[in-house]
Amino acid sequence: MPALPRRLVTAWLKKLAESYGKQVGEIAYIFCDDEKILEVNRQFLQHDYYTDIITFDYDEGDVISGDIFISLDTVRSNSEQFHTDYEQEFYRVMAHGVLHLCGINDKGPGERAIMEEAENNALALWQTLRG
Repeated sequence: MPALPRRLVTAWLKKLAESYGKQVGEIAYIFCDDEKILEVNRQFLQHDYYTDIITFDYDEGDVISGDIFISLDTVRSNSEQFHTDYEQEFYRVMAHGVLHLCGINDKGPGERAIMEEAENNALALWQTLRG
């Protein structure tokens, strides 16, 4: 798992949420392996496949909250498959969960492109904050 500068990541995610008119409540990231995310996917979503992220949304109005499961195994394999830096893919997936909590979807027609643009903007914000 990449280094996780907590204060900087918290500031980044708050700014990301604010850019969508949201405030951050309680967000828990659970970093796990493929087997754990498959178990969660089967138990709660009745999906029988591996994925990089599962977001459980507990939003109340404009305050976003949730549990975000991230499979570090799938993040690594995605970075290899798409020839991207592992750390960049890691932060992309972290942002992806917050973007879901902000109301951005990626399953319907045209939604994937909107999500990818939002992820790219989130990564640009991350780079700006990191300096």
